Amino acid sequence: MGCDGGTIPKRHELVKGPKKVEKVDKDAELVAQWNYCTLSQEILRRPIVACELGRLYNKDAVIEFLLDKSSEKALGKAASHIKSIKNVTELKLSDNPAWEGDKGNTKGDKHDDLQRARFICPVVGLEMNGRHRFCFLRCCGCVFSERALKEIKAEVCHTCGAAFQEDDVIVLNGTKEDVDVLKTRMEERRLRAKLEKKPQGHQKLRQGSLKKPALILERRKPTWLPKAQVGPVVATGSCFEKAGNPGGRVQVSLKWVDGKPKPVLCHVSRECTELSLGG
Repeated sequence: MGCDGGTIPKRHELVKGPKKVEKVDKDAELVAQWNYCTLSQEILRRPIVACELGRLYNKDAVIEFLLDKSSEKALGKAASHIKSIKNVTELKLSDNPAWEGDKGNTKGDKHDDLQRARFICPVVGLEMNGRHRFCFLRCCGCVFSERALKEIKAEVCHTCGAAFQEDDVIVLNGTKEDVDVLKTRMEERRLRAKLEKKPQGHQKLRQGSLKKPALILERRKPTWLPKAQVGPVVATGSCFEKAGNPGGRVQVSLKWVDGKPKPVLCHVSRECTELSLGG
């Protein structure tokens, strides 16, 4: 039972107990969420966009994802809800003056300062590092801390003055409960937009179907036939008989206006023997 040298093993070395659950480093998780693209896992670079669930992406990574038509997309589940570039909003972020980033050494030993946040809230100055809740507005893309929106209640954006509603506020990197709420809003919003498009399509079809008969009527407008030699017309009761047309007869429909007949439709017919009037 012993090892070489007469050592005696201990109980925990012989008996295997339950595996310990590895704890996730919260600081490392926050750094990954707020400094790296959810899709490409590369560090966030402008232009930065956010989806309707509050996740951060590099815009070029989203465009490459949408252009990729292969059946197997890398990390496709993270962006499976993004069907178009319209499903993301480009963010207007405020730089943190205290963040040095890769400005320190010019000899090539540059590094990204991940301890300090790159961006801050333009209203209250909180750093966007995950320790404070941040959100953005879908209507304009401006980013604020949740504290700023609660302390300074307004119906317009604090930066650009654009009007917004409660549905336009998207929490960035929210909790699971926040994501569930945002997902429900997203589905309702897309369903509403889909239903609004259908009546417009039917209306266009109806308008098109109404225009077609009008074009046909315009083409069928009565026109005089200058080549037909129309002789003198004599009124006999409700009909006009034409004389001097050896090739046939002319049928004319007339409309009485101010006591005077005006032709509405005329055509040459070899079979007709008199001129009909539409009184």
